[in-house]
Amino acid sequence: MLKKISVPTQQQVELVDITSQVRQVIRESGIQRGLCTVFVPHTTAGVTINENADPDVKADIIKELNKVIPLRDGYAHMEGNSAAHIKTTLTGSSETLIVEQGELVLGVWQDIYFCEYDGPRNRSCYIKVLKES
Repeated sequence: MLKKISVPTQQQVELVDITSQVRQVIRESGIQRGLCTVFVPHTTAGVTINENADPDVKADIIKELNKVIPLRDGYAHMEGNSAAHIKTTLTGSSETLIVEQGELVLGVWQDIYFCEYDGPRNRSCYIKVLKES
């Protein structure tokens, strides 16, 4: 099963929790055991898994990414969003997760985050659930 979800973002750099949408797609698939891939089809946005309990973790990740890869740093790319492309390369464009007993397998403190690096925008994300053979 493949499903495309919408992810509207509000900030230039932002981590948006999409875990509930991924869980919903898994429920809709009816698949009990298999794999779930989350894929972001953008070159200036990505996806990652990280802590869900303390919102300061998201803020710290954004702070450090912006420190290491500043918005303006004499980049050659004429669109002015090279920092977003570089950040996307670091986080990646996909995550593959385990589905067991119809549920997403994540650690207690883990959630899935859409990583916006060139917003705000109306983005999309693909979720593919594959049944174990």
